[in-house]
Amino acid sequence: MPPLPLHCARCGHAADDFTGCRSCARDGIGVNTPPPLADLAGLDLAAYPGGPWGWPAALPVPGPPVTLGEGNTPVVRLRSDTRNAPQPAADGPELWLKYEGGNPTGSHKDRAMSVGVAAALAAGADTVVAASSGNAGASAAAYAARAGLRCVVFTTDAVPAGLRAQIDALGAERVVVPGGGEARNVAMTEAVAERGWYPLTSFAASRPGSNPYGNEGYKSVAYELARDFAGRRIEAVVVPTSRGDLLAGIARGFRELAEAGLIAAMPRLVVAEATPAAPFTAALRLADRAEQERVRVEAGPSVAFSLGGDRPCWQGLDALWRTGGTAVAVDDEVALAEHRRLAAEGVLLEPSSAVSVAVARDLEVAPGALVVAIGTATGMKGLGD
Repeated sequence: MPPLPLHCARCGHAADDFTGCRSCARDGIGVNTPPPLADLAGLDLAAYPGGPWGWPAALPVPGPPVTLGEGNTPVVRLRSDTRNAPQPAADGPELWLKYEGGNPTGSHKDRAMSVGVAAALAAGADTVVAASSGNAGASAAAYAARAGLRCVVFTTDAVPAGLRAQIDALGAERVVVPGGGEARNVAMTEAVAERGWYPLTSFAASRPGSNPYGNEGYKSVAYELARDFAGRRIEAVVVPTSRGDLLAGIARGFRELAEAGLIAAMPRLVVAEATPAAPFTAALRLADRAEQERVRVEAGPSVAFSLGGDRPCWQGLDALWRTGGTAVAVDDEVALAEHRRLAAEGVLLEPSSAVSVAVARDLEVAPGALVVAIGTATGMKGLGD
């Protein structure tokens, strides 16, 4: 059985590659082209074993699985005050962290790469390729090694030493491209077009998002949260966001659960961004959705180096529209303060992940409302830099 067909999430046009919707791109809007939503009717959420492959029928690829045991990451109750035991603040949320640093290579990317590399095998690929600031490259290298495929990672010289070492140790061919992220993506575009390498990450100029088959692995975050908090209403899930792959995947997972009657309603999704590069926050300041789709910002550097961009991906906006969500940006000082606060509690996140916790702490919700922040990656990779 071949992988399921791809269609634009915005206009419905069919797609035959991983460069996003060409029709919407001509209109200046980057949109990914996901497979159809899965039908979860009849499944037992309490029996869901977790991870992308817990419900194989919910994935768009036939398998066999390429897995290192990803998923089933812990949810950790966070303190409202670092001096006290975990408890909700008098006027704040009951705050939990979904710790994706517990995945095999230390980040949420493992959920996508597990499925994306399985799709590459199903397509008969012998080489997979990623453009990455670190975590995606490390994850691609690990899952390619697991599948016995060659892996090439286009990156820049700004990647932290720990991430470079991880990519190299896992056997990928790391290609440092001078000129930053744009030049890196151009190099990957040429490799895909001229050499036929199978792309695992975003690379097209329209910034549509990463491999849509792989992105389906992110639905499992929603499945696990719904299972782990069964019987309780999750008020909001806060997601650190760049291209919107994780955000959109979580939204698709909750949507599938709601349509199957496995949850009463989708939680509100909230984008967490770094102030120097916050296109979703800029977009939602505008009332008109057509204007939101076309927002451009001047992206600058941040300690949360894996976040940000100059435009919001459409599927990320759609996730916010569907759930009545919002976007919040925090500056470097706030992100680093949260990074230190979490470390004092025994939780070491990368600064990009700490951004989501900082946003979650100050979210306007009813006192004691259950809020989950997604901690996308461990902070251990940056130690010693």
